[in-house]
Amino acid sequence: MKFSQLEIKELIKAWLAISIAFGIVLKGNFGFIQSFILAALTVGVGFLLHELAHKVVAQRYRCWAEFRAFDQMLILAILMSFFGFVLAAPGAVFIRGNINNEKNGKISVAGPITNIVLAILFYGLLQITTGSLGLIASYGLRINSWLALFNMIPVWNFDGSKIIRWNKIVYAIVVIIALILMII
Repeated sequence: MKFSQLEIKELIKAWLAISIAFGIVLKGNFGFIQSFILAALTVGVGFLLHELAHKVVAQRYRCWAEFRAFDQMLILAILMSFFGFVLAAPGAVFIRGNINNEKNGKISVAGPITNIVLAILFYGLLQITTGSLGLIASYGLRINSWLALFNMIPVWNFDGSKIIRWNKIVYAIVVIIALILMII
C-alpha cells in the first residue's frame, strides 16, 4: 500500500477529530481522557480500517487511491458532539482509474465488511473479558455494527449505493449481517 505524506496527515487528522467528537459524547460516563481512548480504539479504528480497506482494494485494481478528510464535516462533528450526538462524514478515499460497476462495488463493500469483521472480533472479545476491556469490546461491537449498516444506506455517494448497483444479493447479505450484529 502506498501513502503520500498528505494522506497520512489527513488520516491522522480525521482519526483524532472523530475520536474527540465521540469522546465528548461519551464523556458523561467517564472522564474525557478515558472516553477519548475508548473512542479512538473503537470508532477511530473502525473508521480508519474502513477507509484503508477501500484503499487496499482500489490499489489492487491498480487505481490511484488516497484518503482526504472533509475539514468542515470534522469541525461539524466536534461541534455537534457538544449537543450529545455525532453525525460523522470524516472524509473519503478518492479513486482514479479504470473502474466499472463491479470493481466499484467490490471497492465499496470492503469498508462495511471490515466493520463487520471488527464487530465480530469485538463480540468475541466481549465473551471472554469484563471490566475496561469488556467496555471497549461492547462499544466496539455496537459502533462497528452501526458503521457497517450506516455505510450501506443506498443513497448519494454512500457505499451502499455503489454496492446495490453492482450486486443486490451482496448488498442484502451485508445489511442482514450488520443488522444481526446490531441486535446482539
